[in-house]
Formats: sequence, structure tokens, C-alpha cells
Amino acid sequence: MTNSIPVILDTDPGIDDAAAISVLLTDPRFDVRLITTVAGNVSVAKTTKNVLKLTHFFQRADVAVARGAEKPLIKPYQDAANIHGASGMAGYDFAEPTTQIIQKPAVEAMRDTLLASQEKLTVVAVGAYTNLAMLLQHYPEVQAKIDRVVVMGGSLSGGNMTSVAEFNVFTDPDAAKIVFESGLDITMIGLDVTLKALLTAESMVTLSQMNLTGEMLTGLFRAYGDGSMQAGKPMHDVNTLFYLLSPEKYTIKDYWVDVVTTGPAIGATVADIHAKTHQQTNIHVATAIDAAAFNAWFLLEIAKIQDAAIAPGKLEN
Repeated sequence: MTNSIPVILDTDPGIDDAAAISVLLTDPRFDVRLITTVAGNVSVAKTTKNVLKLTHFFQRADVAVARGAEKPLIKPYQDAANIHGASGMAGYDFAEPTTQIIQKPAVEAMRDTLLASQEKLTVVAVGAYTNLAMLLQHYPEVQAKIDRVVVMGGSLSGGNMTSVAEFNVFTDPDAAKIVFESGLDITMIGLDVTLKALLTAESMVTLSQMNLTGEMLTGLFRAYGDGSMQAGKPMHDVNTLFYLLSPEKYTIKDYWVDVVTTGPAIGATVADIHAKTHQQTNIHVATAIDAAAFNAWFLLEIAKIQDAAIAPGKLEN
């Protein structure tokens, strides 16, 4: 694909993940080299099944999918089924997928994909960062093949799991610490912007009447326990893709960001805002977003998806 961004996506679908994957699989500006799954919003068995449901829905059997970590590095695993439903993608009855995972664990698939690439790849991580941390620990030689890492996670302004911790980092703070201190070029798209990038009630009405993909996403959003249909729904993971395509719509500040791995603040991402403890920075942090531009872009992305190009299921009762 000419002028497309070569991407490895690491994900834990999840309803907002499903929205991001819908864009990733249908926008030719993304060249999807691999999708890997991890335990996060629901178990890795369910997140893997959900990715396959989506690659089947969008008829993208060409996209390699690999199953990843079943649990965090150290911290006990806890899911977010209360937000995303028991399956992880409540609200829509997808057709049984015919797409299948590759017979290679996620970390090895990531390594092989990176080393085989003629160009550097962008890694987008929108679940717990367990797979990515294990990749960097076991195969440090891949760092030379990673152009940049864009993560959904973290927050400088308060959490959604605890008063200070965002879910993805809270799920595996030890992995987040390894990734953040890796020396890679990392951009953190956290709650500071994703809680502002709400898909508005007006946008959701438009989406529901748009096409079969819009119908599918509306079903998911109605079952999504984050935000509300009236006040708006946060599209956390989709922001990573909007950032890659339109970085000018975000305000970015560079900080040294530490990850707390023990105690009552576990999972907190603490920025050295006043440059008191570090002489360098390690993370580009998104702090503001043009939310109206995000809504307009997302609707345009979904509007472009042709009904004939998908294999639909049906809305859940």
C-alpha cells in the first residue's frame, strides 16, 4: 500500500477496541501486518475470539492474528467485563468467524514480523502491555525495527480504575514500566484526551443510520458501560489511530513518566512535570484534543465502509 502506515496492533477487545479495529481494517492508510491479543477487558480466549469475529466481519482473512499473554507479568488479573459485557463485545451477535489464529504465540509473531520487515513498523498497543514488555525483554534486537510505539493508557489527571490509575496500565503496571523505560519513541494517548474525545449523542444517531458497520457499532456502544448515550461515549482506543493520521489535532507535551508498580497508587503514571527528578524525557503525552474533529473523522471513516465488503451478524436483543 502506497504511503500507508505499517502497523502491529496489540489489543484486548473490548468495545472501544472493536471501534478501533473497524477503522484499522478498512482504512487503506493502515497496512496491518499483525494483530496480537492479550488478557485485559476480558480473558485472552475471548479477546482472541473477538478479533477473529472482526476480521471475519470485515472479510480480512489476510490479516494475521496471534494469541498472546493470558495474565499480567506479576499482578493478579482482573477483567472489565462489567464495562464490555461477558463476551467483551456485548450488543451485537457476530457471525461465527471462519478466520483463524496463526499457530505461533504473539510474542514470537511480533518478533518475526518485525525482523522480516524491510521497513520499521509502528506498534499500537491498546490493551495491557504484557506482550510488548515480553517482546522487549526476550528479543531486544527488535527495537531497531520499531519506528514508534503509540499506546492507549495512562493518565496525568486521575484514573478510571482507581483515583490515579487508568485500566490498561493498572492491569499490568510492571509491563507498562518496562515499555516506558525501554528507550523507544513512545506516545501516550491517555485519559487526559480520551475522556474528552467523546462520540456525541448526535454522532451516535448518525452512526446508527449510516450502514451495516454503523449498525454493528451502535449495538456495541449501547451495551458499552463507559459514558452514556446521552452525554457521549469515550472512544479510548480509536484515538491512537486518529493521532497517527492527524497528530496536529492533539497537544503533545514531553515528560519523564514513571509507572507505580506497588502500593495503593499501583498503576499510576506520574509525570515529572516540573523536571525535578529527571534531566530527560521518555514519553510524548497527549494532553488536549480537538474533539469535534475527532467526531467528524470517525463518522467519515465508518461512512466509507461498503456494506458489500462485510459479513454481518445481527443486533442482540
